[in-house]
Amino acid sequence: VQLQASGGGLVQAGGSLTLSCTASGRTLSYAQMAWFRQAPGQERLFVASVTYRTGITVYADAVKGRFTISRDNTKNTLSLQMTGLKPEDTGVYYCGAKIGAVYLGISTKEDYGYWGQGTQVTVSS
Repeated sequence: VQLQASGGGLVQAGGSLTLSCTASGRTLSYAQMAWFRQAPGQERLFVASVTYRTGITVYADAVKGRFTISRDNTKNTLSLQMTGLKPEDTGVYYCGAKIGAVYLGISTKEDYGYWGQGTQVTVSS
């Protein structure tokens, strides 16, 4: 299983950015995929997740209404559309995948066993 994240960059507050994650390997065994982010000196925290088969989404309160997670199983891609970006959204964004039971709540990084390399998002004020 390999995950490759891309799409990060520098954007002004209020702007938009779309992140992508391409998956390869045993993608049919995925139960759920997610985006996490890690600010400097902080833990890797949950942003949003989507179940692989049914497309059910879960969002952290901090991004509800601004971010949209989606997946395209035919292309093995995961996306995160981010609008209304704020300086506190700054961080390294990681895509993750898990195999096994679906969890429709706020996950921790320990719930996910597969990770991409991360892509930097910087929001200037």
